[in-house]
Formats: sequence, C-alpha cells, structure tokens
Amino acid sequence: MHTSPSARSVRALSGILLAASLALAGCSGANDSGGGSAKSDAGASAPKAETAGGAAADGKATRGTPRLAPDAIIRTASLTVEVKDAAKALAQARATAEGAGGYVGDETTSRDADGHERTRVVLRVPGEKYDEVLTGLEGTGRLVDRTAKAVDVTDQVVDVDSRIRTQRASVNRIRTLMDRATKLSDVVTLEGELSSRQADLEALLARQASLKDRTSLATVTLSLSETPVQRADDDPGFTDALAGGWHVFVSMLRWIALALGAALPFVALAALLMLLWLRVVRPRLPRRTEAAPAMTAFGPLPSARPAPDSAEETGRD
Repeated sequence: MHTSPSARSVRALSGILLAASLALAGCSGANDSGGGSAKSDAGASAPKAETAGGAAADGKATRGTPRLAPDAIIRTASLTVEVKDAAKALAQARATAEGAGGYVGDETTSRDADGHERTRVVLRVPGEKYDEVLTGLEGTGRLVDRTAKAVDVTDQVVDVDSRIRTQRASVNRIRTLMDRATKLSDVVTLEGELSSRQADLEALLARQASLKDRTSLATVTLSLSETPVQRADDDPGFTDALAGGWHVFVSMLRWIALALGAALPFVALAALLMLLWLRVVRPRLPRRTEAAPAMTAFGPLPSARPAPDSAEETGRD
C-alpha cells in the first residue's frame, strides 16, 4: 500500500513536534529541579541570616541596657537560743559562720547574779550561705525566738551606680576646663566647683560600698542564754511570778548591802571624830565660872532659889 506525499509530510511534521515537546519538557524539568534547590538553599540561609541579625540586635540591646544587680537584697535575722553551755555554743556559732566564709562582727558576754552567762554575737555571712547558717545556729540549743527580714534595694543600687557615672563625667569636665583656664579667677572658681563635685562623688562611692557590703553579707544577731528564756507570747504563771519576786528581793538585799558597804567608811570616820571630841577635846576645854551676884546699895542681891516642892510646903503648913 503506497502512501501519498502529503501523508508522509504530515507524519514527519508530527514526529518533529513530538520530539520538540519532549525536549522542552526535559529542559523545564531540569530548570525546576535547579530552581528548587536554589530556593531551598536560599530558604536555609535566610533563617541563619535572620538569626545572626537577631543575635546582633540582641547583643546591641544587651550592651546598651545596664545590668541590674542580681542579688541586691539586704538580709537580716535575729535568733534567741537557750543553751546549756554558752561558751561552747558560741564556739560552735563562730565555727559555723567562719566555715561559711563569714566572720564575727561584734560580741558581748555578761554574767548574772547566779553565774549564768549571756552572750550576744553579730555574725556576717555570705548571702548564698544565709539559710544554711541559720539552720546551723538553730541547732546549738532550744530555739526561743527567730526573726528574719529581707529588703530589696535593687533600685537604690542602680540609682547610685548611675549617679556615680554622671558625677565622674562631671568631675572630668571640670578638670578639662581647669587645664584650659588661663585666668586666675577662672582657676579659683573651677577649683571650688571641683572640690564640691569631688565631695559628692566620694559620698556616692561610700554609699555604694555600704550597699555592696550589706547586700553581699547577711547580718545575723544571735543571743545565747543559759537561763530559761520566756517566749514573747507565753503568759507568765505563778512560778514565774514567784521566781521574779524572789529575784527582786535578792537584788534589793544586794543593793542594801552595797549601800551599807559604801557608807561604812564615813560612819566609822564620824564615830572616831565623836570619840576624840568626848575623850580628848572636851575635857580640856575651860569650864565656865558662876556669875557673881549683882551689887546694890544695900548689898548683894539674894540669888534665886528653886521653888520648894509642894510636899515640903504642905508639911510646913
């Protein structure tokens, strides 16, 4: 079967079109695959760039924002503990404070009339060891009273730090002006201003040091007593009243004995002076003579005689 030339040309044209479409499809597939990988690479690098930019922005914000003091808290506590041996308990408290990196700031020890010791000690301990030290101190005896207090002074710390930076810059400006001043009057004026601002700066530095000391070290006041200590919320009973009355009575007798002992030297001196007066001085004094009767033209006046007793007058009658 023979085909016509027109049919052959149509078949050839159809083959050419099919080959061209297949070639275009392959090129488009290659372009899509390459573009997808490029887009994926761009998408993967975009978050990295964004993260880096965000980190840089955060770094700038962190550098620009002043850091607050992480532990600007003043901690104080007061403990009252009843112990059997105050000296031993004091040594234990001292060891607890020094073991935590602190020290003993103040110590006062007294003894009552019965010979019992009472000790009051102030301990300075690091803030991070505050709770641990309190627990150790409570174990020295019977805890009678405990008071703890924490005050946040972050605002004060930030304010003082900012004022110190401003004051230092002000002092540096005054010093720069002094270096450039040529007139004596200007130098004198600037020196007075510099002294004033320097004094303000030193006061701020002292306050900063005080805040740093009070926030870095907690203050614990410990009272140790060998005598029974009554709680603040306990009502006194009959035995407490009896013991208090006996204590007052003994104290009164002791004060009376002290007063007599103090007055005894003066009493002895007064008795000695009186004895010297009666035994030595008075016997040597001249005795007074009787006054002579008054003389008249008819002779001396009779001396006055004492009136007779009523019994003698009755007998004469």
